[in-house]
Amino acid sequence: MNHKEMNVMRKRILNLGMVWKMLFAAFLIPHFSFLISSCARMGQPDGGWYDDDPPCIIGSTPADGATGVTAKKVTILFDEYIKMTNAAEKVIVSPPQLEMPEIKEAGKKIVVELKDSLKPNMTYTIDFSDAITDNNEGNPLGNYTFTFSTGEQIDTFEVSGNVLDASNLEPVKGIMVGLYDDLSDSAFKTKPLLRVSRTDGRGRFVIKGVAPGEYRVFALQDADGNYVFNQKSEMIAYSHQTYRPSSKPDIRQDTIWKDTLHIDNIIQTPYTHFYPDDIVLLAFQEIQTNRYLLKLPERTEPDRFTLYFSYGNPVLPVIKGLNFNEQDAFVLESSAKKDTLTYWLRDTTLVNQDTLRMELSYLMTDSSGVLITQVDTVDVLSKTSYEKRMKDRKKVIEQWEKKQEKQKKRGEPYDSIMPPDPLKVKYDVRQQMDPDYLTTFEMPAPLARCDTSAIHLYTKIDSLWYNTPYDFHRKDSTLRIYEFIAEWQPDTEYSLEIDSAAFVDIYGKASVAYKQGIKVHSLDDYATLLMQLSGVSDTTVIVELLDKSDKPLKQVKASGGTAEFFYLSPGTYYMRAFIDRNGNGQWDTGDYDKDLQAEEVYYYPKSIECKAKFDVTLPWNLKGTPLTRQKLGEITKQKPDKEQQKLRNRNAERAQQLGIEYVKKETVK
Repeated sequence: MNHKEMNVMRKRILNLGMVWKMLFAAFLIPHFSFLISSCARMGQPDGGWYDDDPPCIIGSTPADGATGVTAKKVTILFDEYIKMTNAAEKVIVSPPQLEMPEIKEAGKKIVVELKDSLKPNMTYTIDFSDAITDNNEGNPLGNYTFTFSTGEQIDTFEVSGNVLDASNLEPVKGIMVGLYDDLSDSAFKTKPLLRVSRTDGRGRFVIKGVAPGEYRVFALQDADGNYVFNQKSEMIAYSHQTYRPSSKPDIRQDTIWKDTLHIDNIIQTPYTHFYPDDIVLLAFQEIQTNRYLLKLPERTEPDRFTLYFSYGNPVLPVIKGLNFNEQDAFVLESSAKKDTLTYWLRDTTLVNQDTLRMELSYLMTDSSGVLITQVDTVDVLSKTSYEKRMKDRKKVIEQWEKKQEKQKKRGEPYDSIMPPDPLKVKYDVRQQMDPDYLTTFEMPAPLARCDTSAIHLYTKIDSLWYNTPYDFHRKDSTLRIYEFIAEWQPDTEYSLEIDSAAFVDIYGKASVAYKQGIKVHSLDDYATLLMQLSGVSDTTVIVELLDKSDKPLKQVKASGGTAEFFYLSPGTYYMRAFIDRNGNGQWDTGDYDKDLQAEEVYYYPKSIECKAKFDVTLPWNLKGTPLTRQKLGEITKQKPDKEQQKLRNRNAERAQQLGIEYVKKETVK
């Protein structure tokens, strides 16, 4: 008895008169309950078994695997209504199509219409991945590839591997991977890729329908859809290694589990193993050397405006004021790469001026890649008008005056003149400090005066305080950040004291007095970690200590094959190293035209546990573990695709709940 029959019976019973309801309550309900329970034991009152069968292909035009095909339209027929998910992302046609093919689902069929002309003697593959499911239950067809050839044979070889981000070994998802049978370097910039695939969430790719021959493999984050590397903004990966695809018979072992602990059976399934299947490509993005102004100058604060360029240049822009005098009008704050330039207005008259009209001359790259002088006339508008700022200031003054008036009425101390706003320095000083911690002061505006004699550091020795030497200087390549460096001794107390007006900015604002007590931790609170490196030739290796978010905490240069990390708090750490080929202390990307790969990056393939009072020494062969297995899952941000669809076996789960055996029927469709 199913749900429909039960509902009909219930409706008939509810339509009886009151007398029949009373008789039913007195006599029929117990017997009817017995009938219901009997039905539950004999059948499935909840609707029967689930439909866990995927859609089945019953035909196609042309036939799958057909040769001598001349039509550009492919129709695939199914035994039930189907749908496709993320077709634009998942479906790949190879060889690549310069004009996007039209892919439609219609009821029980899929129609793919190619727009490009068919190439002679070429195997075409339409890789649907797991995009096809049935319409009702969402049962996936599985990884499905339709193949046909315009020649007399089907090419069946496959080439597979992984693409990793060269900077951090993260799997690169969605990047195009393709082959060239033209082995010259120029092919990547002049010819479309021959056969293509796209990486999944694990960075894994499989290129299908490959003919016998010798190939080079490239990866391309194709920005303009032409399957050619022609923009520096496109992430790429390349290798000079060539591959000859091959195959051999192999056996795959599939384990059938009774439960989470016990194995029911191990099935050996023969299959064709295609090679190579272990290609690793390291993808990078070249430095953007095309220079242009990213957007109009921004003036989010009235005292400064900022120019944002795509690429820095030592030749700075020239500014000519059209409604103000630009002579000695600015203090320039530049980023390290000179691609972000902030102009601080010295004169408060200019600060109060809502619109600064100027002629801006700067170097930009033209269509031929040559730097030329570009001249623009721009209006730099303050985000907050002078009138609005004056109103806001008036409110602040009125609130202060009311507060002083209340204090006066209460007989409390009060001020008759509102004090000027102080310079609010951001002191990065910790009460509990590590011996190697770098203390910094960040100024809210450029300084006009810095009085180091007003800065005092005292050390407590046997309950007495003594003057302690320090070094105070502006941090390299910055304008408003200063470094305070002292020889911090473990298990020692310090007092940092700064007099008022030690710092005065270009607008006359002065800092207030500051005092901070500092206690440096004892050596017993720390661990020491030594990494003994091997596997690379004598070269400069930079080693970084990482937290669980893959963020560098400390960086050291290996000396004599050993990287030393001191003053580590107890905890779990991770490790990354890169080969510093140019000795600049930072990771550098590659350049295809210069045949320059990105600097090599390695991850220690285990987490490192550090405990207080312990010294840890670990050997690390940088090349001892394949790159695809070096980075641990807990610090890998790009996770495998969660949306990868799998067949559900709900009937087996249901049978287990009912305490009966379920044997899946193999339906011939």
